[in-house]
Amino acid sequence: MLGLARADLESLLRARKLDRTLTTALPPVSSALGDTGPRDDLAVSATGLSTLDARLGGGLPRGQLSELVGPRSSGRTSLLLRMLAAATARGELVALVDVLDRFDVGSAQAAGLDLDRLLWIRGHVVMNPGLCRDLNQRALEQAVNALTLILQAGNFGLVAFDAADAPSDAIRRLPFTTWLRLQRMLEGSQTTCVLVGGERLARSSAGLTLQLGIRDSGFGVRFSGRVFDGLDVDARVVRSRARSQEQADVRVSLSTTCA
Repeated sequence: MLGLARADLESLLRARKLDRTLTTALPPVSSALGDTGPRDDLAVSATGLSTLDARLGGGLPRGQLSELVGPRSSGRTSLLLRMLAAATARGELVALVDVLDRFDVGSAQAAGLDLDRLLWIRGHVVMNPGLCRDLNQRALEQAVNALTLILQAGNFGLVAFDAADAPSDAIRRLPFTTWLRLQRMLEGSQTTCVLVGGERLARSSAGLTLQLGIRDSGFGVRFSGRVFDGLDVDARVVRSRARSQEQADVRVSLSTTCA
């Protein structure tokens, strides 16, 4: 079944002339650790926010599983859109597994995301499944299978798995080996994979975790007149796979249009 699904995905990519390898479009990336070639594991994917990229040494690591976590209204969706837009601006292909089917096309276009370079997989998970927990669990597992197929295709610079607001019990019922398998699949590739959720999903399997929250000062929400303008966000960087645990705080501003 997975083989047929992968063949269908590759056929769709060829139909849209998106079946070329990622390496043909990416120039060598320079990071804080030195100049790296297009297949170097130390290559990074810039988020498009200069303050955050400076703290990350250039951006999120390629070939690793990373996480973007935070509560509702913490800026996680705005940051995700900024990252996707930055990747398409570099000429990369991006993919989004939208677990709860909440992707807003208008907001994505306003953020500068090139929709022609986006593969959007719409999921069927619901926040409050009621008596349909088993159906919800199967929908989540299907979303993970879709993520697996996309990573196996290997043509994408950035792949996001947006499970924000998915029921925590459904997430916990996934085998922990799920994230280990995905991490092994990514190693040695140029793909940056980002898991988005209300809390950490992959934990020790994640290469880097960004934990977002509204500033404690109470002035984290900005308005222009009566119109919502954006968020001032505190981001905590946790490098779980580094030689020593590193935590650092950085403040970034996210506008509604991510301009």
